[in-house]
Formats: sequence, C-alpha cells, structure tokens
Amino acid sequence: MLKVGIMGASGYMGGEALRVLLDHPEVKVAWATSRQGGSIADFHPNLFGAEIALIHPDKATPCDVVFLALPTKESIPVAARFLEQGCKVIDLGAAFRLSDRKTWESVYDQMHGNWSLAEQAVYGIPELHRDAIRAASLIANPGCFSSAAVLGLAPLVKEQLIDERRIVVDGLSGTAGGGAELARPAHHAEIGNNLVPYNVVGHRHTFEMEQELGLLAGKKVAVHFTPTYVPIVRGILDLCHVFPNKPIKRDAVLELYRAFYRNEPFVMVYDLPKEQAAAWQYKPYPWVSAVAGTNYCFIGLDVDEARQRIVIFSVLDSIGKGGAQVGIENMNLMCGLERTTGLLRRGLHP
Repeated sequence: MLKVGIMGASGYMGGEALRVLLDHPEVKVAWATSRQGGSIADFHPNLFGAEIALIHPDKATPCDVVFLALPTKESIPVAARFLEQGCKVIDLGAAFRLSDRKTWESVYDQMHGNWSLAEQAVYGIPELHRDAIRAASLIANPGCFSSAAVLGLAPLVKEQLIDERRIVVDGLSGTAGGGAELARPAHHAEIGNNLVPYNVVGHRHTFEMEQELGLLAGKKVAVHFTPTYVPIVRGILDLCHVFPNKPIKRDAVLELYRAFYRNEPFVMVYDLPKEQAAAWQYKPYPWVSAVAGTNYCFIGLDVDEARQRIVIFSVLDSIGKGGAQVGIENMNLMCGLERTTGLLRRGLHP
C-alpha cells in the first residue's frame, strides 16, 4: 500500500483528492493537513464518518506520495522539503507549471523561490507526457482550463492542420474552480442568475496552453483565451475555435481524434451523429454534467465548412480531470500502478 499525505485538505482540491484516495485500493491516507484544525466534516460534509484526523502542516511526516493543495508561494518550499525526504510530490497548484522562469515570474507577479525544482518538474498531462511522468519525482499538475484546451486541440496542432497563430478559446467554468475561499463572483446571489467574465486577457492558463501546444507544434502558437464563470459548481467547457489550412469535413476530424486518443482511457471522443431532421442540434456535443465527479474528458466537435472553422467542445470536471483526479492518475503512473486504478467511476445522470 502506498502511504499518501495531503497538504491543504480543507479546500476543494484537497478534499477531492481525499475523497477519491479513500476509495483507492492501493492507497492508505496517512494524514491530511489544515492550519485551521477541526474535523474533516467541518470542511467536507461528504466525508463525515471518514477516519481522517486533520493535523497541522508542521506535523506532516514523509510519505510515498505527497499532494500539495496549497497557495503557489507556499508550495515551493514545501515541495523542496518533501523531495529532500525522498517523497514523490504532486503539486495541484501553479508553482511549477511553466518552463520559462521570466514568463512564470511575470505571470505570477513574484520571484520563484526554487527554480531548479521547476526545471525538474514534469507537466502532468498523461496523454502527452506519460513516460516522463513515470520517471518523475515532481509533477506540476495542469490548470483546469489548460487541460481542457490542450486535450481538445492537441490532435489538430500535432498534425499542423490549423493556423496556430489564430487559436481562440472561450472557457466556461463552474465556481468550484475558484476554490473554497469566499469571493463575490462565487456568491450564490451574484452568480445564480449571471455570467461573470474575468481576467479576459492574459489569464494565467493561457501561458500553459501556449507552452504545451507549442511543444506539439514545434513552434510558437498564439492562444486567444477568455474565461467566464457560469452558475454551476463543477465543470469546465472550453469552446475552441480554429481555422484549418485546407478544407476538411467533420468525419475526417473525428477520425483524426479517434486515432490520436485510441489508447487513452480518460479521453472520450464524443462522436455521436447529427440528427438530420432536428431543429435544435445538441446531441453530437458533450455536456459538462456527464463528466462531473470523474477523471474523464469528453471532446466533441463540428466543422463550419462555409466559413472554414472548426469548433471543438472539451468538457471536464475542474477538480477532477482538471485537478485532483488527474493528479491521482499521475500518482498511479509514478508508482507503477495501472493508470486507471481508483479512477473509473462515471458521472452521475441526472
């Protein structure tokens, strides 16, 4: 059994990691931390009855694997501490996601406290970096918008079928992605009958998208990304608009995606046929609710042949495949387990 610890278990990301790890057949949760103390049910009522004692971070002992669900600045020295103790570390935050120091320090408006760790960290999208993840000691878990966009666009970028300088991504996010701290846009009275755009240019996840898609393209790409909070709890929908270099049909694009993700257990190409007589065409496109609570990403698409545009719909759970659950997928790879262990639950319907 792997001994696993969770730093920062009182937040949504740490709580989701704990919820899934408690059912993982190869894991024993050794400890979970919170500076506030108290019962785990004080923060996560769904975990009432779980025998988890929240301890102060200073009392955390070495484990096989440590998950960090901490503020960015705090993650850096904590990661160094556990790595020095021989632990594998999966950072669920942003401390190690970017490979260029100047860009990271500009985006996060702070000096990085240990750039050598960022240089050794592996960006945790298993579909792109599976072998590197297996050999890694430190994983930089991707951002939720980034995961959806990169998975949604990877096949087209890899095959150089689109104009890589005109990639448009509109991201719709549930409020859980903003974390457990109280904020006006997440307040029910504000978001309940509303849509709230934020950081509409220069959002931090833009730089992750450009980094990972640029690696696939072998050259710089430009992603034009704007996010909006919507009145749901879990979930990301990235609507990606790209422009093909030559005419292409929907069936051909779907076949490309099926081939690209054929051996990827957690990416599902949503390839239902169109209903030719339907006045409201929605069946071929994935719903966010279908992946809530899971480690799956569903990808659907369509082609506007008249205007030469491809639109990709990429949906995932912002704290599932976009957060804690893909972190557990990475843990499985790092520790020589079957990649899907503990992660095959499907979404709820309705």
